[in-house]
Amino acid sequence: MGAKKITIQDVKQAKKESRKLTMVTAYDYPFGLMADEAGVDIVLVGDSLGMVVLGLDGTVEVTMEHMIHHIKAVVRGCKNALVVGDMPFMSYNTSIREAIVNAGRLMKEGGCDVVKLEGGVDFAPTVEAIVKAGIPVQGHIGLTPQTASALGGFKMQGKDAQAARLIVDDAKALEDAGVFSMILEAVPAPLGEIVAKAVNIPVIGIGAGNKVDGQVLVTHDMIGLFDKFVPKFVKQYTKIRPIIIDAMKAYKKEVIEEVFPAEEHSFNMPEKTLEELKESLK
Repeated sequence: MGAKKITIQDVKQAKKESRKLTMVTAYDYPFGLMADEAGVDIVLVGDSLGMVVLGLDGTVEVTMEHMIHHIKAVVRGCKNALVVGDMPFMSYNTSIREAIVNAGRLMKEGGCDVVKLEGGVDFAPTVEAIVKAGIPVQGHIGLTPQTASALGGFKMQGKDAQAARLIVDDAKALEDAGVFSMILEAVPAPLGEIVAKAVNIPVIGIGAGNKVDGQVLVTHDMIGLFDKFVPKFVKQYTKIRPIIIDAMKAYKKEVIEEVFPAEEHSFNMPEKTLEELKESLK
């Protein structure tokens, strides 16, 4: 799409032109910069930061303050990509008014371009109200991590015909509510294709096969920086974690052995100044 700020219209147009969309997560300025330099279309500041950045067991404990803090950093690094701010658990579940207020905070205080929230048919009225308030929304259906415990854990969704039909219904309800795109997570690949064909807006998959309109991955999973667990749908394009650990071990060894810092890493002083200093200390 070139070095220009990607808009919601660009994202919608991609589906019309059968052009695949690419989306990754970022949680800070350096990763925002790298995603932008790589030419990724969409950058998601996901509540997955709870696990991969904050060391929490899940996403439920992530707060609005966490999200705003990290969104601001990513936005500083992303000049071209569309930045999506994830609405954390319980920031939109209690009332439509609170949902609008919190979505507005992510955009106004965080600076993201759009917000994302989980849920299908049940949350369509909430989505519609946020969109009517002038805040663009990306949907998220299938496996919804914030409510994974209610879905039986982090498992594939839409296994039987009835469950699959409900996911199609969710997609249509979100489209009707005004989302500009949606994430579809952890469903059988044939269902991913059916959902993508059932709506006129982009369906971005994560564990939904390659017949959807684009893909999203958690960057820390994709580059092997976070390895507590690797979901089936993740491809590790590199493994950064062992490289970093090896570098830290080498650093520790060189410090202990007085190899680092070497002369080229040290500042010097004229011999005369040194002698004067020594003399003054006598």
